[in-house]
Amino acid sequence: MITDTHTHLYSEEFDQDRTEMIQRAKDSGVSRFFIPAIDSSSTERMFDLEKNFPNDVFLMMGLHPTYIKENYKEELAHVKKWIDKRPFYAIGEIGIDLYWDKTFVTQQQEAFRTQIQWAKEKKLPIVIHCRDAFDEVFEVLEAEKGADLFGIFHCFTGTLEQAKQAISYNMKLGIGGVATFKKGKIDKFLNEIDIKDIVLETDSPYLAPTPYRGKRNESAYLTNVVDKLVDIYGLTFDEISAITTQNSKDIFSV
Repeated sequence: MITDTHTHLYSEEFDQDRTEMIQRAKDSGVSRFFIPAIDSSSTERMFDLEKNFPNDVFLMMGLHPTYIKENYKEELAHVKKWIDKRPFYAIGEIGIDLYWDKTFVTQQQEAFRTQIQWAKEKKLPIVIHCRDAFDEVFEVLEAEKGADLFGIFHCFTGTLEQAKQAISYNMKLGIGGVATFKKGKIDKFLNEIDIKDIVLETDSPYLAPTPYRGKRNESAYLTNVVDKLVDIYGLTFDEISAITTQNSKDIFSV
């Protein structure tokens, strides 16, 4: 059994073939799908997904950093309303993204801190989005670190040093298609990271692994990432699948 710890299955890019796409994933051995939130506009689609695939999908709730704009306090209130109203498996995806726009960096930091504190109150893991913002993310994690802070550093693309720092904050590294890219870099040092600190993800419909790079990603392609990790770690396909799925259970408690 393989676990996709990060997939946007509610994305409009899957509207034409969602059921078939999920079946393809199951046929390839991927049978657990963890669904990150983006902002309030994605909530109903997430709930519909859960209703249609109740045994397969596990929802998170959170405000994605690139959706933090002038109305971010309203969006945070939406997150708080829902995490108080019903259970979720994580607060995510949350974090800081300075790749597209630095206008709201202060608000991103505030929203990140606030949602971490909610996660601690609810005893939930966090799922971190970080792009061009390792220093800023680490600054917040350093201030919030403790036994009650844990989760996943989604789509990890940093250096070995940054990987070790993320792990020191009780984070697993989310590894997906980037590990298969020729210039992805992380494959060069992943063997220095204990596989107990890694979970698998697609971030579908984004970041499809080689040989699908540039096309729509889907959860079935996670097997290509497992194949890459077989090469890196010298373990069997089944061992990689079992260990990383257990790691996901340790984080999400399911």
